[in-house]
Amino acid sequence: MSAMSNTPHPIDRAAALLGGRAAMAQRLGVTPAALGNWKVRGVPIEHCPAIERLTDRAVNRPALRPDDWQQIWPELAASQPTGAGQEVANA
Repeated sequence: MSAMSNTPHPIDRAAALLGGRAAMAQRLGVTPAALGNWKVRGVPIEHCPAIERLTDRAVNRPALRPDDWQQIWPELAASQPTGAGQEVANA
């Protein structure tokens, strides 16, 4: 859980959808410990599209990178209605 809210971290939501942290880590080719590090340090950009795809967009790139997704994926920002990015990130 996030320290500031009762909303689970996107990594936790993705892990729940994918059968747990070990299963998620295996599918991404990383260790379960890496997932814990991502919760603190941020999800590496190169893994965000795969997480989005594996979760059928239930956990999307804006949710995984709420502070900089518009700069990383401007095509997503262009397709979002004004103000929708934050709502998507917090979904």
